Amino acid sequence: MARSLNRVQLIGNLTRDPELRYTPNGTAVCSFGLATNRSWKTDSGEKHDEAEFHNIVAWNKLAELCSQFLVKGRKVFVEGRLATRTWTGQDGAQRNRTEIVISDMILLDSNRGTAGATAVPAEQPVGEAAKEPEEKNPSSAKASASASASGFGGQVGGQGSKKNKRGNSCSAANR
Repeated sequence: MARSLNRVQLIGNLTRDPELRYTPNGTAVCSFGLATNRSWKTDSGEKHDEAEFHNIVAWNKLAELCSQFLVKGRKVFVEGRLATRTWTGQDGAQRNRTEIVISDMILLDSNRGTAGATAVPAEQPVGEAAKEPEEKNPSSAKASASASASGFGGQVGGQGSKKNKRGNSCSAANR
C-alpha cells in the first residue's frame, strides 16, 4: 500500500475574528482567516512582499478555544490538513472551497492588549502538541497525554487546576 501525507503547518496573523457556530447535533465549528507573508529580493535588489490568505476551520473543543482566545491580528501557529468542500449555491452553481482543518493551534504573540485573550500566556500550546516533556513536569505530561486522547491538549481550561509554563494557574474557571 502506498503512503500519503496531507499535513499543513502555518505561522501567520488572523485576518478576521473567529466565527463560532454549532452544527444541528451540537458540534462546535470555528472558522477564521490567516495571512502568511513572503518577502524576497530580485536580482536587481528590488524588494517584493506577497501575502497568501488561508481559510482555517477548527472543530469541537479546539473550535471553542479558538473562538475564546483568538482575535484579528493575533499571531498563531496552526497545524492540520487540507480539505476541499463542494456544494451547490443558491443560484444553482457548483462551488468549491479549500480549507485547512486544524488539529493543533499555538498562540505565538503576547496577549497584552488583546481583548478576550487574557487567560492564555504567550507561546501557550492549545492543541495536541501541548504535552510537556516528562523531565519538566511528569504529572502534567500524563494529564496532557490523557487529555490529548480526548482531542484537547489539556493546557488551557483542562480538568482541575494546574500551573502553566509561567507559573500561572489554569483551570476550568478561567474559561
